[in-house]
Amino acid sequence: MTQPLSLTVNGDPRQTTASTIADLVREIGLAPEKVAVEHNGAIAPRSQLGAIALTDGDRLEIVHFVGGGSGEHDDSWPTDSWEVAGHRFTSRLIVGTGKYKDFAQNAAAVDASGAQIVTVAVRRVNVTDPGQPVLMDYIDPKKITYLPNTAGCFTAEDAIRTLRLAREAGGWDLVKLEVLGEAKTLYPNMVETIRACEVLAKEGFKPMVYCTDDPIAAKQLEDVGAVAIMPLGAPIGSGLGIQNQVTIRLIVEGANVPVLVDAGVGTASDAAVAMELGCDGVLMNTAIAEAKDPIRMARAMKLAVEAGREAYMAGRMGRRKYADPSSPLAGLI
Repeated sequence: MTQPLSLTVNGDPRQTTASTIADLVREIGLAPEKVAVEHNGAIAPRSQLGAIALTDGDRLEIVHFVGGGSGEHDDSWPTDSWEVAGHRFTSRLIVGTGKYKDFAQNAAAVDASGAQIVTVAVRRVNVTDPGQPVLMDYIDPKKITYLPNTAGCFTAEDAIRTLRLAREAGGWDLVKLEVLGEAKTLYPNMVETIRACEVLAKEGFKPMVYCTDDPIAAKQLEDVGAVAIMPLGAPIGSGLGIQNQVTIRLIVEGANVPVLVDAGVGTASDAAVAMELGCDGVLMNTAIAEAKDPIRMARAMKLAVEAGREAYMAGRMGRRKYADPSSPLAGLI
């Protein structure tokens, strides 16, 4: 009788008689073609899962499939569409997929927002209940582009590792990179962020990068391969709105890649301000998910982004120090 192997799977001890990684994945109740696996610290190519033998003491991480969305559309795009790394979109609103009461509410909010991109976190699969509902049951990655992100990563190494797993799971190279400095403010660690961006770009990733509202750091990210710059408007989840309009505007003026405000939006007027500054888009999660009526707020954000963009394209009036009457003073009775 074959002696069971002692493994560590997603941080927990597990006994198995499986001989290969693919056998283990099926034993858990998952499909090998829908997960990514890290085997003793190295990515196990999905094409080889059936050939890689397990040995006693192996450590494995199994994460959810997160790819999807081709970004390809017909040629009848409106003139105001925008493009990032060869993918073209008409909606300038990107929404997150956290903090909703359930996946159904999340999907309804995405639909109301008109968003064509959603950010998704890469997380371990639940090996004790592989049949539980997953985001893809509600938001179709064939219709909505999934943007895997590195939420919760505090080092360049963790962020790089996470996105390598994401690419193995879904084959999607367009990703969102964020490397946080500490847990209280969730402020970006720009040294680690730039280092991770450079490595990922050299590996063929197309990183859209969460960063400080610093024009110099933004240019450094672009120089090492960022395909989009995503300065924070205010700390993640704060709802404070854009705190430094001048620096956001400077980033927009100096960038040769799309600029999207990421984090800090609290209500529709904040989204409109971001667009009036000339940003290509806005990313938000908490502002919609924690609203008393998330679906209605999602619609409000869609309209605000559209209105802000229209105002930017129209060109606002100049600011004056004193009043200027709308009606002529000549010919008064």
